[in-house]
Parts: sequence; structure tokens; C-alpha cells
Amino acid sequence: MLLNFFPSRSLALYLGKTFLWRCFAMLAMLVLVLQMLDLLSEAGNVLAYPGNGDGELWRYMSLRMPQIIARFLPFSVLLGTLVMLATLNANSEVVAMKSGGLSAHQILAPLMLASLGVAAISFVFNERVVARATATLTAWEAADFGPIPDDRGIKSNIWVRDGEDLIRAGTITGAGRNVKIQNIDIYDRHGDRLISVINAKRGHFTGTNWRLEDIRIFDVIRGSSRTVASMTVGEDIRPDQFTLSSVDPDGLSFSELSDAIDTLRESGRPVAALEGSLWHKITGPLSALLMPLLGSVAAFGIARSGKLFVRAVIGMALGFAYFVADNFALSMGNLGVYPPILAAWAPFLLFLLVGESVLITTEE
Repeated sequence: MLLNFFPSRSLALYLGKTFLWRCFAMLAMLVLVLQMLDLLSEAGNVLAYPGNGDGELWRYMSLRMPQIIARFLPFSVLLGTLVMLATLNANSEVVAMKSGGLSAHQILAPLMLASLGVAAISFVFNERVVARATATLTAWEAADFGPIPDDRGIKSNIWVRDGEDLIRAGTITGAGRNVKIQNIDIYDRHGDRLISVINAKRGHFTGTNWRLEDIRIFDVIRGSSRTVASMTVGEDIRPDQFTLSSVDPDGLSFSELSDAIDTLRESGRPVAALEGSLWHKITGPLSALLMPLLGSVAAFGIARSGKLFVRAVIGMALGFAYFVADNFALSMGNLGVYPPILAAWAPFLLFLLVGESVLITTEE
């Protein structure tokens, strides 16, 4: 059965190599342009922190680039598919392959196999590089691009309620009783009135409460402020309220997110949105497998009929329709409208059937 799909080793290698070259060329072009635009918009914020310079700009690029690659890799596969297949069609190479007895599925088989390899590489890249870069960049942004602890378990911008008071921790590191927090803001409220705002540079869990250091207290009523060396707050606040109150699925690997979901489920907290994101860590990279199928409409049909451009536009429309449907389903899953597994897998399976139906109807 496998030999029927790959009747010629030389032809399969030619198609696979050409497809990969086009995809990675498109990816390089997209990353270069988007990275430059992103750097132009964020350079001012990075350099606004005293002492930041060229080194911090390069650091920002190294953290932002993996996110851009992960997000636009499926787009590059779609564009690479359209460019390659349209070129093969215009040069009558598709006609030559079909006259040699190859079906549309046999022509696409090397592309599908290569895109499956791209999906596997994308998944590993997301797990090993993108998740860590996202967690670090999020924490760095929360610290206004200033120094942050070099810790993989970094969390940022977490809000916790202590009675009527609101507490915000800018940066959280560690786990369990070893949790440490930095850039803490406490909004002391009585009823509907704000009494004071407490800002502390750092704090840690003592076992029964939280000890804050390097504190500045602003009295809202009097309009005055004073500094305090240390104080204790939050006897009713558990460490896991900081570490688990806001889980960023983009900053966690598949296994780490799965562990966080299990922990939250055991504590009785809703996890449907996180489960959808967990499944999407598989379907996201796997979307590269759909792109040759959705873009295949550009390969078939006579080029001199004048409809090659129309076919390429249809292929691009199908590909972008998938991304719209995928984002919509994921949003519905986050809102609890769709079950998590349906939100993650339904668009993939739907467009797999759509692409196959279009291919069979038009060519087979």
C-alpha cells in the first residue's frame, strides 16, 4: 500500500525537498518582516528601563522570535504549498506526472509526509523552546524589562484577594513553601473605600504568613507616604494561590500544563479552558499536515485556462478559513460553550474532510 503512494523514489524526494525549501523560505521571510515590525513597536519599551541597551534588544529578539516561528509556521507551510504547486502546474509538471499514471493523492503523498515531519519538529520546538521563551518574556515584560530571577518556574502579574484587600504580585518564583514574590502591590480597602496602597519590592512565605520587605505605604486619605523596612500580611493566603491562580498555557510545556490541570482539578477549580489549550498543543503543530491538502487545488487544472490564480486564491482561502475556525473554536472552548476536546479537534477533522472532498470531487 505504501509503495502505491510512492511509486517513484526520485520523484518523491524531488517533491519533498522542493516543498520543504519553499516552506522554510516562506517562514524565513515572514519571521524577518514580523520580527522587524515587532521590534520597532517594542524597542522603546525595552530601552525605557535604565541601563538597557543593544544587549537587551537582542535578548528581546531571541525571546520573541520563537513565538513568531511557532505562530506562523502553519502559514508558511500553506504559502509554501501554494507557491510550489502553482509553479509545478504552470510548468506543466503536474500534467507530466498525471500522464505518467500518478493520481492526485500520489502527487500529494510526499508533501503530506514532509508536512508530518514539520508538525513533529514544530511540536518538539514548542515544547523545548517556545514554552520557556514565552514564560521568560512574560515575566520580563511584567518587570518592565528590568532584572528578573533566572528561574524556569517564573509566573507574573498574579492577583489574589485577602478579605476586602487586593494583592498583586508582579513576579512569582518557586513552589510550595519556597514561593518568593517581587513587586507587590496591596490595595487596602474598607467597604467601598480605598484606604492605602502598599508597595513592596520583595516578599516570601514564612509558613504562616507573608513577610514583605522594602515597603512604601501611601495613605490615600491623608495624601502622604512613608517607608517601612518590613511587615507581615496575608495569614489566610496559601502559596498555591499565587502559583496556580493564573496558569499561562503558552508558557508551559505539554507535561507541565497537564500537571497544572491535575492540581487545579484536585482543588476543585475549573479547568475546561486549560484542557482545550492542552489539546491544542497537539492540533496546533498538526495543522501543518492539512496545508498541502487545502492548498492542493492550486496544483490541478490546466494552467493555460487562466484560472491558476483563482485556484491559488481558493487554496489560500481554505487555509485561512481553517485558522479562523480554529481560533473561533478555541475561544468557544475557553468560554465553556464547546467541550475542550471538541474545541481543539473539530476544526482539524472538519477541514481534513473538506480538503479531501474538494480533492476527490475535482480530480479523482
